[in-house]
Amino acid sequence: MNPIRRPHSALATCALSLALSFAIGGTAFVPSIAHAASPKAELDIPYEAFTLSNGLRVIVHTDRKAPVVSVAIWYHVGSKDEPTGRTGFAHLFEHLMFNGSENHKGEYFGPFEMAGVSDINGNTWLDRTMYFETVPTTALDMALWMESDRMGHLLGAIDQATLDEQRGVVQNEKRQGENEPYGRVDERMLAQTFPANHPYHHDTIGSMADLNAASLDDVKTWFRTYYGAANTVLVLSGDIDAATAKAKVQQYFGDIAPGPAVARQAQWVAPRTTSTRDQMEDTVAQTRIYREWNIPARDQRDFVMLYHAAGVMGGGKTSRLYQRLVYKDKLVDDVQVDVTPFELASQFVLTADVKQGVDPKKVEAAIAEEWQRFLAEGPTQDELARLQAQDRAGTIRGLERALGKASRLGESALYLGSPDAWKKLYAWNQEATPADVQAAAKKWLSQGDYTLTVVPVKEAPKIEDVAGLPASKDKPADIPGTSTASLKATPGTVDRSKGVPEVTSFPDIKFPQVQRGKLKNGIEVVLAERHTVPTVGITLQFDGGYASDAGRKLGTASFTSAMLDEGTQSLDSVEIAQRRERLGMNLSTGCNLDSCSASANVLKAELAPSLALFSDVVRNPAFRDADVERIRAQWLAGIAQEKTQPTSLALRTLPPLLYGAGHPYAIPFTGSGTEADIQALTTTDMRGWQAAWLRPDNVRIFVAGDTTLAEITKQLDAAFGDWKAPSVAKGTKTLPKVAEQTAPRVFLVDKPGAQQSLILAGLLAPPTTVPNDLEIQTMNGAFGGAFTARLNMNLRENKHWAYGAYSFYRDALGQRPYMLYAPVQTDKTAESANEIRMEVNDVIGKRPLSTDEIAKIKANDVRGLPGSYETASAVLSALTSNALYGRPDDYVSTLKARTEAQTDDAVRAAATEIIKPKALTWVIVGDLSQIEQKVRKLDLGQVSIIDADGKPVTRAAVAPAKAPAANGTK
Repeated sequence: MNPIRRPHSALATCALSLALSFAIGGTAFVPSIAHAASPKAELDIPYEAFTLSNGLRVIVHTDRKAPVVSVAIWYHVGSKDEPTGRTGFAHLFEHLMFNGSENHKGEYFGPFEMAGVSDINGNTWLDRTMYFETVPTTALDMALWMESDRMGHLLGAIDQATLDEQRGVVQNEKRQGENEPYGRVDERMLAQTFPANHPYHHDTIGSMADLNAASLDDVKTWFRTYYGAANTVLVLSGDIDAATAKAKVQQYFGDIAPGPAVARQAQWVAPRTTSTRDQMEDTVAQTRIYREWNIPARDQRDFVMLYHAAGVMGGGKTSRLYQRLVYKDKLVDDVQVDVTPFELASQFVLTADVKQGVDPKKVEAAIAEEWQRFLAEGPTQDELARLQAQDRAGTIRGLERALGKASRLGESALYLGSPDAWKKLYAWNQEATPADVQAAAKKWLSQGDYTLTVVPVKEAPKIEDVAGLPASKDKPADIPGTSTASLKATPGTVDRSKGVPEVTSFPDIKFPQVQRGKLKNGIEVVLAERHTVPTVGITLQFDGGYASDAGRKLGTASFTSAMLDEGTQSLDSVEIAQRRERLGMNLSTGCNLDSCSASANVLKAELAPSLALFSDVVRNPAFRDADVERIRAQWLAGIAQEKTQPTSLALRTLPPLLYGAGHPYAIPFTGSGTEADIQALTTTDMRGWQAAWLRPDNVRIFVAGDTTLAEITKQLDAAFGDWKAPSVAKGTKTLPKVAEQTAPRVFLVDKPGAQQSLILAGLLAPPTTVPNDLEIQTMNGAFGGAFTARLNMNLRENKHWAYGAYSFYRDALGQRPYMLYAPVQTDKTAESANEIRMEVNDVIGKRPLSTDEIAKIKANDVRGLPGSYETASAVLSALTSNALYGRPDDYVSTLKARTEAQTDDAVRAAATEIIKPKALTWVIVGDLSQIEQKVRKLDLGQVSIIDADGKPVTRAAVAPAKAPAANGTK
């Protein structure tokens, strides 16, 4: 289960997860390791800690790799602390913290965008609320001023209008989450697995009724109770030292009141002794079985042992349940087992996607057999060793970024009592024995399971109240909070009437030198050294991509690429996975519009064996029939799921409408192809595509990490230097130009009962390779790409009809798709589309982008450069994209000058070049019984109704209008 809160700065990214991704990584420290495979390897994050007289705990980690500082602040309060009748309040308050403070009126993001922030966000979970940003070192004073102003000076800035605005945004976030397949499972599971008086009985997003009931008095009480300095941990990680940090933190935070003593709720696992069952309906593509146990809190040794138990049972294709249910019995398309760490108790959750036509009872029976066998026998030493090797490697990778280390130190201080207490959990992980894991599993997983079966229905069911478990008499007493009477604020020295400190200087970017070499067979090697963690990232980039499906079955490129690690001539898919796990190696294969790639991230100490495995996977795929059929079944199930998810459904249907039948880009932008073509795909098709595109005369190798050109060339020669091209001709593709539409069109897709409508409107933009690409990027940022851009400020902040509204494009060698995206509440669908149309017309008409709007985006792009290439993976991504789009090696290092050289007129010209109202193609996914007539009255363009495959729907097939489902909206 993921935190319900989604990132502020990447709202479109989260929603468009099929096209983009968002993750929090880590930063560079140099672990002291003699050999990566040694279980005694010592990892360390050096830090200094101090506490102000007002109780604020501060942790400082110095990392001079890049001229940036990550500021992360944890308030020890989450949804578990909400009083009865105020569920969702902690998360609502987090939103309010981004709406300005007494001394900074307006959006919190504004000063950070002008300073070049590279990460800025906030999130709430059951146990804590966290805010963070990564800024250039020269902007640290500004960041600390902003964080301290909202900690110490917030209430005067919050009025009823602000509360109502953010209440509406949060309610649309709730609708957006529940409009997703399986989107109400977390809410139901918590209610059915924790007693009514348990702090975890409700989910973080809360109920519509409680959100409506939140008042200004609630806001003020919450702030005074939980947002004091003594209930807070502040971490500064990066280009900063402890002495400087202490002076600055005292300056900005010293005068903030400690706040009252906060009582702590005692740990309460609330284990169950009997098995319970439940069922719910949802508009999903297949039945899904969930099974949950309550287990100890995240700081307990048994939790770490159960983490290993989850890995053995359902941690990927080598796990026992995957082997039994996917490989052997062929009962499910996927099965996973995970643990979710919380402060008072945790969850152990199994998830299984039942194959179409399979009786879920058969799945449950097989699970029960494997479960009893595991409890009786425990894990093998090899199973446990492979998990420990993966965790060791993951710990190293996860600490590459300053923000990653800040997160590790801050959470350790908050939950475990000390910034370095995480080492204790890491030691438990690495020193665990099979007997330890078995004992914990027997204790916690032998009884008290809750089973929830989610079954498909065609129309969203009426949302009903879930009674949940009754209150329990076993609730432990709260632990009194430590008195804050001895703590005190000190007189401040900051004149806040002067406003936010101005940032007047900015560091330059440090991008590693690009080096080039060649293997014996002529394959080009491009390297950027980065000696911060002992890992090496390698990407083999092939010309090809989704576009190479032209003339073939759609999905051939993606499917064939996905099959590479499913078996070689000498290894089956399980053996590949087991070797990769023992090596602590990450391996991925896939495609985008114009290229396909195979990537590996390996520990330096295991470079040679990792490259040998990598080479075998890329060069010698077996395409065995059994593996093909297994992946085919999973692939088809994935396409079916895409058709139930509003954003992926729109991304499937829009491209053929934009480009026209037969164009290489007229394919689902998910890359998954069509059901008919995947069903018909043969191994002959795959081998033919492989021979044409995955070959040594069609590849370049890119490397970033802890190696040298001489070293990596020698190692790559051993792995790929004798690779010879096949005798068949190398693949070619053409990307014809599509004529501009002369009239707008609207395509409606029915999703009966949907709480939201997904609006996706598309245009065709010039290729990424055009000379004015930077101007296009700047234009997009100002119009819809940034949080404070026009589209989001209109539909989210001003109207609060959406959780987020954005514009974005996908880079391409041919005409790019340029898209406008907004998931909006159902009853404001037509109004939202009208606002988008207005913004489209205005930006090329009466309200062109202003100098200030353009300057803000340029400033953020330039000033954010030092933090954008902090990791080797970011550097590797730059190398591959530069090569794909024909950019010079100095592209990144010259970005600052070229971005600053853009003129306002050139940016505005990019808007008129791309944003053409008459050429818009609209795809709107929603409940047509509620939205169709109002959309038609807008006269956006000619309206057609299509199904999930993009095929026309007759009027008789569309459900008649009916009353909306009850959803608690105001």
